[in-house]
Amino acid sequence: MPKHPRKLTAVAAVAVVAGLYATQAGAAPLAAKDERVKHRPPESALRAPAATAPPPTAPADPRDAAGTAQAAEPAEASASLGLVEPQALAELDLDSGQQPEGVVVEPDGSVVATFSQARQIARIHQDGTVSVLATLPAPPPHAETPAVGEPFLGGIARTDDGALHVVYATGTAELTGVWRLPPDGGKARRTTPLPADSLPNGIAVDARARQLYVTDSVGGAVWRAPLAGGRAVKWNDHPALAPSDEEYFLGANGIRIHDGSVWVTNHDRGTVLRFPRTGTGTGAAPETVVEGLGEIDDLEFVGRGDAFLVTGVTDSRVVLVRDDGRSVDAVDVLTEDDGLQNPTALARHGSTVHVASSAAYTLTDPNVLSARLTG
Repeated sequence: MPKHPRKLTAVAAVAVVAGLYATQAGAAPLAAKDERVKHRPPESALRAPAATAPPPTAPADPRDAAGTAQAAEPAEASASLGLVEPQALAELDLDSGQQPEGVVVEPDGSVVATFSQARQIARIHQDGTVSVLATLPAPPPHAETPAVGEPFLGGIARTDDGALHVVYATGTAELTGVWRLPPDGGKARRTTPLPADSLPNGIAVDARARQLYVTDSVGGAVWRAPLAGGRAVKWNDHPALAPSDEEYFLGANGIRIHDGSVWVTNHDRGTVLRFPRTGTGTGAAPETVVEGLGEIDDLEFVGRGDAFLVTGVTDSRVVLVRDDGRSVDAVDVLTEDDGLQNPTALARHGSTVHVASSAAYTLTDPNVLSARLTG
């Protein structure tokens, strides 16, 4: 059972390894790049004013009381990008532990997901049927996974040869690490061990360098290992990757390789960080791209420069973040009203974005939600 001080249920803590469920506000427009927003206003602040509200008689002062330049309104700034026509690709079985944690898309458009509770890798076909590809071995009964107690099957990545790579945390030296499922559907095996006291969570492939990058949410670090398998090295453990304080328990979470950099989300701090891949030393400082997003999990780029999506896991939303070089905008593009239940991961396939909707805290309607990317 989880031993987290928030006293989560076992299902909640293991499925997404995040904070207490709350119906929080949507994302606020973020301040200029050098002055980040520290809080978010009520959800209503993201929507158009009510019809009874009088129009402003003069342009709003673009500066706050401290004289800091403010970002543009998110609805205007993000008008050309968004997600529309959301629908459930598959309705999953909560009682069977089918709560998706990570997702990746196959060339034929089918989705492969990790079911954290069931320790399973499963293919979700376009007709909504589910085929289990592998079940990872259970640890001994006495084993206790850091922060969550139960075994945790986390992120997933696919390489061009069709192999699937997943991260698995068990609290044991024998099982914790990166596991590979061959493209022919053979037996999954561990290719890279990771420390028993780590919580591997996100995984990304650097295909050109033939390397894997893995986030450790408890240790506040990013590990790097050969794609073919072998010993992992601690690539970066800058304090920005750590959990926010003792009350919380998850730091580095989602991870992507994009435009020559390693991008990492920090769950507790609500930040997205950018590290240069060429940085040397385990403490190389990142750039904080955005902060103030609440408790977040994964990110995915939308193919428009550095614009990306982020999952807000506790408040059931997907946020679009854009940086035009002068300011950073963040706006909700999917919410609980669209069927989201504690989303944990994103995967883009052309103009379609798939969202792992884990229902970790709502315990209602786990699914993979698909939406069309516009703009």
